Amino acid sequence: MLRPATAEDIPFIRSLTTRADYAPFIGDSDEAALQGWIDSREAAVVIWDADGTRGFGIFRGLGAPGGVVELFRIALDRAGGGAGDRFFRALVDHAFRDLDAARLWLDASAENPRALKIYSRAGFRQEGCQRAHWYRPALGRAVDLILMGLLRSEWESLEPLAPRA
Repeated sequence: MLRPATAEDIPFIRSLTTRADYAPFIGDSDEAALQGWIDSREAAVVIWDADGTRGFGIFRGLGAPGGVVELFRIALDRAGGGAGDRFFRALVDHAFRDLDAARLWLDASAENPRALKIYSRAGFRQEGCQRAHWYRPALGRAVDLILMGLLRSEWESLEPLAPRA
């Protein structure tokens, strides 16, 4: 289940974005920036509660002409058991059902194959690659940034995600 984030969720969000094992793949924002997104009409910060607080997502571009919404940042507390697929699909469904997206897009490190597989399984298509574009301090170098997107019509044709076994 997704719910809107509050100021009380900021320590949880930061606990994920500051993890050393996530540093090559996601950025971090300070408390003021996170609070700004929580308070903004152009953004939505959501928390995934599934047997406890498990993950978060940040959407940007709400209300933009054409309904183009960016899934700016996502993180899950731990992988395994299909949690990544369920979490990501909840975010995608939220974007189209609740945020009225016509198109949902994201970017991801080319060096994060686990995430890229999840995005592809959710129907996203690779739309481009910005080579050596995103400098990652944890790696000491820039990585390729993969651009991916999903249209409302593609989302509408997706099969429902299988329930947990």
